[in-house]
Parts: sequence; C-alpha cells; structure tokens
Amino acid sequence: MSSKPHLTLRARLALWAALATGLAVALVAAGLFFAVNSFLFAAQRDRLTGAVGAVQARVESALGRGEDLFGALLGDTLGPADLEGILDADPQTRSLDVRLITVGGGEVRAVSTRRFPEGVPRGLRPGTYRAGDRLVAVRIVSGGRAALTVVSDARALGEARTAFARALWVLVPLALGLSLLVGWTVAGRLLAPVRALEGAAREIGVGGDLRRPVPGAGPGDELSRLALTLQGTFARLAEAREREQDFVRAAAHDLRSPLAALTARVDATLARDREAGRYRAELREIGTDIARLATLADHLLLLARDASAMTRESVPLRDLAADAVDRARELDPEADVDLVAPQAVTVAGDRVLLGQAIWNLTVNAVRHAPGATVTVTVGDGSGGATVEVRDDGPGVPPDVLARLGEPFYRPDASRSAAGGQSGHGLGLALVRRAAGLHGGSLTLESAPGKGFTATLRLPASPPALPPAGSAGAEERVLRSRA
Repeated sequence: MSSKPHLTLRARLALWAALATGLAVALVAAGLFFAVNSFLFAAQRDRLTGAVGAVQARVESALGRGEDLFGALLGDTLGPADLEGILDADPQTRSLDVRLITVGGGEVRAVSTRRFPEGVPRGLRPGTYRAGDRLVAVRIVSGGRAALTVVSDARALGEARTAFARALWVLVPLALGLSLLVGWTVAGRLLAPVRALEGAAREIGVGGDLRRPVPGAGPGDELSRLALTLQGTFARLAEAREREQDFVRAAAHDLRSPLAALTARVDATLARDREAGRYRAELREIGTDIARLATLADHLLLLARDASAMTRESVPLRDLAADAVDRARELDPEADVDLVAPQAVTVAGDRVLLGQAIWNLTVNAVRHAPGATVTVTVGDGSGGATVEVRDDGPGVPPDVLARLGEPFYRPDASRSAAGGQSGHGLGLALVRRAAGLHGGSLTLESAPGKGFTATLRLPASPPALPPAGSAGAEERVLRSRA
C-alpha cells in the first residue's frame, strides 16, 4: 500500500502563515465592513433627521393652526405641488419625497409628492427605518393631527457596501498570496539550519565519523542547543562503539588463546600412546586451562549482569572478606594474607557480586605482589562500609594505574601472575562494575615502590534498582558479547 504524500515542514509553515494571515484579514475586513456600514447609516440617518426637522417646520407653517386639517388636504390648501415647493425651497431637502396623512370623519386623507415611492406602509410608528435602498422617517405634526413620512434615497449606502465587498474580494486573495510567499521565504530561512543539521547527520551516518563536529552546535537558540545535544550523543555513541570494538577484540583474543591451547594439547596427547602418569599430567594441565576459561566466563557473565536481576539482601562483608582470605591462603600457602575486621559490617546488596569483587581484590594483590604482605581491612562508617586491600609490593607506575580497571587491560609481565598464570584483565573491571551497581566506588592508589591499595566503598543505603531494559550503553555491550 502506497503511503500518502506528506507536505514538507516548510510548506506546512507557509500554509499556516497564510491561514493565520487570511483569518486576520477576514476578521479585520469584517470589522471594517460593519464599522463602515454603521458609520454610513448613522451619517445618512443624521442627515435625514436634520432634513425632516426643516420639512416638518415648513409643512406645519403651510398648514397653519386651522382646525380643518382634513379639508386642507383635500387639495385646496396643501397639495402635491405645494409639498414639492416646500422641498425645493432648500437644497438639503430637494432630493426628498414626503407624504402627509390625516384622518377625518372616519376617512383617511393622504397627499404626497409625485415621486413618493409606492409600497411604503401608512401605519408606521414615529421613527427612522431602513427599507431596501431608502431611509424612511415618520413624524407626528400639527399637534398629533397628521403623520409626516419623509423618504430619502439611500442607494449610495448600498453602492458603498458593494464597492467595499468588491475590494475585499480582491484584497483578501492578494493578502493570502503575499502571506504565502512571505511565509515560504521566512520558513526557508528558518529551516536552513535544520537542513544543514540533516545533511551533517546524514554524512556522519554514511561516513561513520561520529566525532565529527555538528554545524551550528552551541548554547544559542533552540536549534543550536539541539545540534549541541546531537553532537554530544554522537560522541557518546562513538565512545560506546570504541568500547565495544575493544571488548570484542580483547574477548576474541582471550577466548581464542586458551581454546587453541586446549586443542593443541589434546591433539598432542592423542597423537601417540603415553603412560598413565603422563595422561594424568596432561589432564591436569587441560583442567587448568578449563578452569581459566571458566573464570573468564564467570567474569564476563558477572560484568554483563542485568542490574534489574540483582538481589537485595543483607550481606556480611566480614564473612565475605574472611572467605576471600582463606581461599587466597589455599591458593598460595606461602602468601602472607591478613584480615582486619574488628566488628561485623553488613550492607544491602548482591551477595554473589560483592563476594566476587572482594575475592578479585584479594587475589589480585596475592598474584601481582608475590612475597608481599597483603592486608584486607573491613570498616564501617556513618557514610557506609569500606573494604580495603593493601599490599606492600612494588606498586605500579602512574600510567598503568590510570588504566587499571579497564576491561581486558593487563600491564606488562613484571606484574604477571605467580606460577606462570596470567589474568584476563577483567578482575578490577568487575569490581568497579559491582561498586557502580551498588552506588559505591573503587579507588586505586599506588606508586612505584610504595605498594598498592584498592578501596571498595559501599553506601549505607544503595540506590534503587533501575527498571528492566534500562541498562547503560556499556552494560548492554558487555551483555551482548558475554
């Protein structure tokens, strides 16, 4: 099914401008029409009122004060010619027509000018009326004995209305067209930054250079702030993509190496018959590689754990630290590992994740500082709990310290694992991830020759768990690749 064509934003803005202008012109024109019409009618009415007063005075003068007004209207005293003479006496009344009506002996007598229009009712009450193209004024004269009707030609009023309406028929479409043209031009100028932003976004999408500056980005108007927001979003996407690429490369390397070693060792073992003791030794080495792979998989899964799947329970940090110290002593019986935990410390969190974090800090110190004294200290304060793992080994230089905690980052062989085992560069990354999920932090302090100290700080009240599906960019990357 084909979709209906949509107007561009520029066309819609221009149409809205034309519609608003047309509505404004229509309202103004309607107001002017009624105002002008009322003004012209009032002017005609006032003019007729003044003329009626003059005609009434002359008619009453011509009738006199006699009692026989009905007889006067029989034609002897006041007739059509007399009325026309009264009107012709003044230029103001020359264009008028009048009618005089009286009643006597049950009979109605009327006399009017020869041009007096037919169809004007006789029973009109005193006042001023509009009848088509005429204005009609009715007055009572001679002390209430007669009714004087004066008619004025008001065709000029109708012609003025017609001329005004014709002007509107011309001006309104012209105003609409002009407003449409102006709206189209102004909308084009206003949307020029949007088109530039669209083109830049398209080029960034095609070229893949997410760090390219977006034109017009700045703290200015709304479009500038939008461009600045897009530029920041693109930069964060670039960082996420770089982290994902680094993660994929490192994970592929760290998974490929032990798998290749396992495959080679199995092939070599099966290539020829060996003694039972040799088979056991080979199996032990294969088991070591499998344990290394299992550790790597566990770290990846813990790093990729969904925050919404975390549990919240009371976690005894002293017990977790004691367990980590015992396991470290079993791992290296010659290691000097001590626990300092004068009192029980409990926090709310994920027991598995916190246990793995404390174990990683402990085993990191044992493996990377052979022969050094390792002290695990669990403390409790008003702001929360701390787990500090300190060794008096050789320490690390500042450039290495700055990168510790990055996924898959491993320093050179000078701090490699004891016994020839090497880590995956995920231990401190997992600790930092666990601290962040619990609202805490991981602080690393070291200097060459001054040992190494890792401090895990956990708040007394951890933050609320985020809803499912709200994981951050780094978490989504880790989860998708784990």
